[in-house]
Amino acid sequence: MESVSIIIGGDLVPTESNYSLFNMCDIKTLIGDEILNILDRSDYRIFNLEVPICDKEQPIHKCGPNLIAPTSTIAGIKAINPTVLTLANNHIMDQGIQGYLSTVQVLKENNIDYVGVGDSLKDAAKAFVLKHNSISIGIYACAEHEFSIANEHTKGANPFNPLDSLDHIQKLKEECDYVIVLYHGGKEHYRYPSPYLQKICKKIVEKGADLVVCQHSHCIGCFEEYEGSTIIYGQGNFLFDYSESEFWKTSLLLNVIIKDSLKVEYIPIVKIGNAVRISSDKQSAEILKEFIQRSSDIKKEGFIKDKYSDLAKSNRLNCLYSLSGFGRIIRKIDRIIFRGLLINKVYCKRKRLAIQNYIQCEAHRELLLNALTIETDKKNT
Repeated sequence: MESVSIIIGGDLVPTESNYSLFNMCDIKTLIGDEILNILDRSDYRIFNLEVPICDKEQPIHKCGPNLIAPTSTIAGIKAINPTVLTLANNHIMDQGIQGYLSTVQVLKENNIDYVGVGDSLKDAAKAFVLKHNSISIGIYACAEHEFSIANEHTKGANPFNPLDSLDHIQKLKEECDYVIVLYHGGKEHYRYPSPYLQKICKKIVEKGADLVVCQHSHCIGCFEEYEGSTIIYGQGNFLFDYSESEFWKTSLLLNVIIKDSLKVEYIPIVKIGNAVRISSDKQSAEILKEFIQRSSDIKKEGFIKDKYSDLAKSNRLNCLYSLSGFGRIIRKIDRIIFRGLLINKVYCKRKRLAIQNYIQCEAHRELLLNALTIETDKKNT
């Protein structure tokens, strides 16, 4: 019986600290011989390219950093030998339409396939199909709604929309033997799914996905088996030298093996400076032990809901500060000296209920989002 091996890596982003290594194709320094051998032994390789590849800075107005990597770094990206790069993420439009166009052009010039973006919403939703002899594998990439999303007539990433995306996945399953969904979403630096994310991923499985991989969290999360399929809630980065946070120091390569059925092997890797390496035996044992423990914990009734409630409680003031527009100094004074009294005064119960209604009610939320994006859309075109 024939088999297929697919390596799935997390976020791939050349940064200023290793531009020269990418430019010189110094892959051994960037990822080491062991990872390189793993990639070479696989039939196919998939990574999330979470940065526009362009030489002109033209940052859009958004929340969060505007990433960019020069076109010269494509040399190192190509040397990793990706079969397909997923571009459905929250950074692909960081440098506007020119950054998107440059990225697509550079990938085409280097014969690197990509999925998850397009010149329109319909175009962005197209899947990529791997054909290995008699086996067909559909790759569907989508992202949560941030500042990179395509719409009916504009370029961008494929958004996850339960009214459309689930139909796309169901149709893809009808056309392919196996379906892999790469979902760019979830809470950053949080190792568990939210109750909503878990429901979404299970629904994606019910519509035909054999594997669902949630990226974006920049940390290793947990996994669960559901109706014969595997859901992975966070695998961490592949190569992204941006933060020294503990969350960014470890991650997983996924070795997807298809032979009669789809199975996943987990290969721990560690960040070392501006590069990555296979983790030592001791490190691997610890990483996998914690990964398996978290995966066991989420099976407990009420665990995901309770864990997420704890996260919400710990982030309550930060959420209110974000809405208020308070600067760092005022936030610090209110948090340390007044213990949140000022922000709670500004957002009394009546105001919090009004905000809650705007966000949770579909009609109000739709109007609010359209009102907020009118000026933003003008600036980003």
